[in-house]
Amino acid sequence: MDTLKKFELMEKIVRELEDLQHSQQAIIQKIGKIEVDNIELGDKRLDKDLPDMHQRVSDNLDTIVGILEYFADKTQSFGNKNNVDALKERQAINDATGN
Repeated sequence: MDTLKKFELMEKIVRELEDLQHSQQAIIQKIGKIEVDNIELGDKRLDKDLPDMHQRVSDNLDTIVGILEYFADKTQSFGNKNNVDALKERQAINDATGN
């Protein structure tokens, strides 16, 4: 795999991790809303299971955030080390001239 394609794939993974982070945050918010609604309702099964669900999703979010920070830094370092901006410019010129 050439350097530019590798960098583009790394950027794609960063975007997917960001999307995963947002999805987990949305799940936590939804669980929280159900927990609040259940304060009024008082369903014992929800009282029992929702806090555990909330904690597991929160733990997953912490893991995702850690992976995202690591991989975003790795992607940035790879881009800097390999002068990806210059490679993109060269590719754009080649594409424009048909080379």
